[in-house]
Amino acid sequence: MNLTDRVVVITGGAGGIGSALARRFAAEGAAAVVVADLDADAARAVTDGVGPVAHAAALDVTDEEQVRALVVDTERRYGRIDLFCANAGVTTSGGVEVDDAGWDRAWRVNVLSHVYAARAVLPAMLARGGGYLLHTCSAAGVLTAVGDAAYTTTKHAAVGFAEWLSVTYRDQGLRVSALCPQGVDTPMLAEGLAAGHLGARVIAASGAVLTPDQVADSVVVGLAEERFLILPHPEVAAYALRRAEDPDGWQAGLRKLVRRLRA
Repeated sequence: MNLTDRVVVITGGAGGIGSALARRFAAEGAAAVVVADLDADAARAVTDGVGPVAHAAALDVTDEEQVRALVVDTERRYGRIDLFCANAGVTTSGGVEVDDAGWDRAWRVNVLSHVYAARAVLPAMLARGGGYLLHTCSAAGVLTAVGDAAYTTTKHAAVGFAEWLSVTYRDQGLRVSALCPQGVDTPMLAEGLAAGHLGARVIAASGAVLTPDQVADSVVVGLAEERFLILPHPEVAAYALRRAEDPDGWQAGLRKLVRRLRA
């Protein structure tokens, strides 16, 4: 995908990776960048910085009617949606003890919001014979987020759904990419480190922590090449291969890292 003159929607666009994508897509010549977020004021702050091609929208991604309304409004304003970035995500920083409400929120934000977006944009994209979905899934979706059971589980489901979409609709012109970064310098990671959460500490110890702008750079390249897995941390591919070839050894290595961090 060439981003010039494209109409793009980004959920979770008010900060972190989402705001970096908005800035970079505008710099690449996008015709319109819709920055959607639960925090409408923060979304407007991003669009003010991006410039006149950007439009802010309040959105709760767990509400399917709101997602559908956003798609309808964007298509009315700009005539189409070329790229929909389902980027919103949440963590729980806990294990099996996390209550049902926490698991339900993770499921709704990390998985069902992607389903709602696909339901809303697919009819028009397939009718035009083309469109692109970018799902932010995290390296946790192909590996494991130590210390966060719900995040690991739902991000694996997000990768699985993205793959299903790609297999099912690519021959009809739809392109799908799963963005799977490891450590990124976002409030999500910073807050986890400040609280001493094990998962955040494992991420920080596992490799380079990239800036959101570096992730956006990888996204632009990945979209241009239409890669399914966009891996800003190339080592994630090696980790995934090791995990597939020797799951017992992979798990043993993770446990060793956890023991060292807890010592």
